[in-house]
Amino acid sequence: MRTDWTRAEIAALFDLPFTELLFRAAEVHRAHHAAGEVQLCTLLSIKTGGCPEDCGYCSQSAHADSGVKATKLMDVRQVLQSAAQAKDAGSKRFCMGAAWRNPKDRDMPAIVEIVEGVRAMGMETCMTLGMLTPSQAAQLKQAGLDYYNHNIDTAPENYANVISTRSFEERLETLDNVRSAGINVCSGGIVGMGETRSDRVGFVHALATLERHPESVPVNALVPVKGTPLGDMLADTPLAKIDDIEFVRTIAVARITMPLSMVRLSAGRESMSEATQALCFMAGANSIFTGDKLLTAANAGDNADAALFAKLGLRPMESEEPMRSGCDCAPQVEAAE
Repeated sequence: MRTDWTRAEIAALFDLPFTELLFRAAEVHRAHHAAGEVQLCTLLSIKTGGCPEDCGYCSQSAHADSGVKATKLMDVRQVLQSAAQAKDAGSKRFCMGAAWRNPKDRDMPAIVEIVEGVRAMGMETCMTLGMLTPSQAAQLKQAGLDYYNHNIDTAPENYANVISTRSFEERLETLDNVRSAGINVCSGGIVGMGETRSDRVGFVHALATLERHPESVPVNALVPVKGTPLGDMLADTPLAKIDDIEFVRTIAVARITMPLSMVRLSAGRESMSEATQALCFMAGANSIFTGDKLLTAANAGDNADAALFAKLGLRPMESEEPMRSGCDCAPQVEAAE
């Protein structure tokens, strides 16, 4: 698996004619993944609002005036009930998010109980709780956590334009703690925040040159929320929504540079046309969030997803994820000449 991609190579992929880029991405995708399968995941906010971080896109930040009220950590039984409902709806992975800078040690017993309970249902588990210490990561591993999500958000050089309360290096430190504990990594970011093509190149480069690629790479399109810095800046402007073709290009380049990773079409999907989503699946996206809500943002909904899958001939994923099956092989895909 290549982890030595240069920015020039990634930029050259972005610059390919659109149909050529999709063709190359589809080739890589079919070499490692079942082309007609898409992983269904469900995301639940188990602790909403009041986060001390100042992420410019986030309605749950205490710095935002978005109207999101802070809540306490959900009761364990409520979380497990939601997980059971997600399983009944066809989800294979249950993802849980808490609006914390980092979990407190007093929160860990409940978190551990939640992970163990969801795992007992036969579902994969994923959590995003902010920064983790090595000790906390070890506790989550012992509880059986399958994935930990900690997005890098954007390119290193653009990071300070989005967040000031923690550094890009601190993001990488948490990823290292998660990886060292033996937990699978879920890490991606957001496009459509007013960044440049060069920033998108840097975002993909940062992920594709990690010592081991993330097992899951969520690619989000910014949902501008009023009351957040980016929402107020980008709402009702052309920058508020990334160009659909450019978004698909980002998916395709992520697929080519990280061939074994699950590439998740995440936030912003509810505003995408069926044609745009179809292009994303063709470009190598093979994971989505189901349900009507993503933390605090709207989502497409189970019925809409089922109708789209039927129209496109897609089916929920049943096969094992390549990076978890022990396969480390990947074709060498060259950049554009």
